[in-house]
Amino acid sequence: MQVILIQDVNNLGGAHELVNVKSGYGRNFLIPSKMAVEANPSNLKQLEERKKQLAKKEEKLLAEFNSVVSVLHESPLKIGAKTGTSGKIFGSVTSVQIARAIREQKGYEIDRRRIHIIDDVKELGNYKAKIDFGKGQEVEVDFEVIAE
Repeated sequence: MQVILIQDVNNLGGAHELVNVKSGYGRNFLIPSKMAVEANPSNLKQLEERKKQLAKKEEKLLAEFNSVVSVLHESPLKIGAKTGTSGKIFGSVTSVQIARAIREQKGYEIDRRRIHIIDDVKELGNYKAKIDFGKGQEVEVDFEVIAE
C-alpha cells in the first residue's frame, strides 16, 4: 500500500514523502492517527503542488539568507566592553551582546540562541562567532571587542 506522509514518522520517512507500507499498518495506524493519507490520484496531485510551493519557499529563503550573509561579511561588528588597565575586559562578551550589535549595526534581528562564540572572549581584539540559520546553513561572523 502506498501512502503519503503528512508528518515525519520515525524509521519510515519525512513529511510529504510517498512510501510503501503494509496494508494493515497504513489502514489501522497511519491513516487514523492523521500521519498519512492514501496515495490516490487526487492526493498525489496535491503532493506535487505542495512540493512546488515548498521549492519556491526554499528558494526565497535561500535568497534572503544570501543577502543577510553578504551584509554580515561587509565589515566586522564592533562590540564595546569595559576594560581594566591591562586590556582584559570585565566579564566576557556573550551572544546577547553580539545579537544586539547585529541589530544595531546591520539592521537584522537574529535570535541569540542561534549565535555560538567560538573562543572565550576575555580580552580586546578580533574574534569569530558562528550563526546557525538552520537546515545546515551556518555562517562565521567576525567581531571586534573595543574599549568602551
